[in-house]
Amino acid sequence: MPVLRRLIAALFLVVPMLAGPASALSVMDPFNLPAAMDGGTSKVGNGVAYADGARNKLDVYAPEQRGTSSPVVFFIYGGGWSRGERGEYEFVGRALASRGFVTVIADYRLYPEVRYPDFLDDGARALRWVQDNIASYGGDPNRLFLAGHSAGAYNAVMQALDPSFRQEYGVTMPILAVAALSGPYDFYPFEYNEVRDVFGQAPNPQGTQPINLITADAPPMYLATGTTDPIVRVQNTERFADRLRAQGVWVTTQYYDGFGHMEPVLAMGAMWRWRMPVLEDMVSFFQRFGAFPSGAYVAVAPEEPQMLPDSVAPTEEIIAKLNAMFQPIEE
Repeated sequence: MPVLRRLIAALFLVVPMLAGPASALSVMDPFNLPAAMDGGTSKVGNGVAYADGARNKLDVYAPEQRGTSSPVVFFIYGGGWSRGERGEYEFVGRALASRGFVTVIADYRLYPEVRYPDFLDDGARALRWVQDNIASYGGDPNRLFLAGHSAGAYNAVMQALDPSFRQEYGVTMPILAVAALSGPYDFYPFEYNEVRDVFGQAPNPQGTQPINLITADAPPMYLATGTTDPIVRVQNTERFADRLRAQGVWVTTQYYDGFGHMEPVLAMGAMWRWRMPVLEDMVSFFQRFGAFPSGAYVAVAPEEPQMLPDSVAPTEEIIAKLNAMFQPIEE
């Protein structure tokens, strides 16, 4: 099958990178090889400035075939608020574009340059750019969805729950729904240095916690996590979901059995999509809340390749390298 052959060829390129000495290459590079990403998509915006500053740039991905306007996903990557680059998540942008979305992935300032709440201000600035410009890229600003992973999931739900950031920058677009993967929503008191460095100077630390900001006006949320996540424990998602439901907010939870912190976002890409249906779960959730009013979206079942030998697909080695980059966020 052509897809399997392309993925195997891509994975053969992964092994030397992982086994070799340290270099400037990102551990995320294997997922962004052309053979490992979805076709039928285009990068229609590259390094577009949404504010002044080296970190205030964004990329835009879109389906090659699109009609008058498409729904928009604003995806926020993670990295403990101290690392991450938009280019590392091209596979996410193209995955969502392959399902009919115009997708925006923006960089934001990181610690130690900034602390809470400056990265949330950057998110709001980028959303203002989306509001003003996304129609020129084929997107419909009135069909906006937020998504994020890890620290990016935190940023996404904070944009949805605390309207003050969007209000400051004149963002009036409705957020129709939020999809958050492996996110921390209830991690005070700050037990670990990585979190304490970023949030420890906040004058109202409990006000930094999404679980304390829920109101009945919150948009619907899709919360997904691996059940063996060592960075953000599954109980964090459970507590947040319970509080959302108590306020009458529509919440859908998905617990991927036996998977850890990075696997849910990696499985959005074509290379690992067969491992769990996170992309289709997310897109189906967005469809429920108006992504495709005509009902044009049809879920695509992930294609499971043949079993690949460990020498070709060193899954555990990749995961170990990624998880080693992070401290736990909460007990």
